[in-house]
Amino acid sequence: MEHLTEILLLLFLAITFLQSGWDKIVDWKGNLGWLQGHFSKTLFKDIVPLLLCVILVLESISGVFAVFGVVQLVASDGNSFGFYAAVLSSITLLFLLLGQRIAKDYDGARTIVIYFIPTVFLVFLMQ
Repeated sequence: MEHLTEILLLLFLAITFLQSGWDKIVDWKGNLGWLQGHFSKTLFKDIVPLLLCVILVLESISGVFAVFGVVQLVASDGNSFGFYAAVLSSITLLFLLLGQRIAKDYDGARTIVIYFIPTVFLVFLMQ
């Protein structure tokens, strides 16, 4: 396959973000409760529901664009959806990283970097 690396990375993003978004939808209260505790001593403490909603939207759009990116690469050799998926996923991960750093959850921040590296590599491949 000509675009195997890009397809695998897009599938990685699709699985990551669609599952995470789905989890936020089916367990909104659980996620919100955990995050309110996580950010209780930060400047985000009063806007956690809004921020959770923003992350849900960003993750969902990133995941859907990643799926469209795979289809577009296979069907027409185009890469615009994949590029947008990679860029939006990178932005989403930067938001998540910012939150973890503000909450002083350095292990959580380190975990996000593990996702960020292949995502930025995909941006590079899709340019």
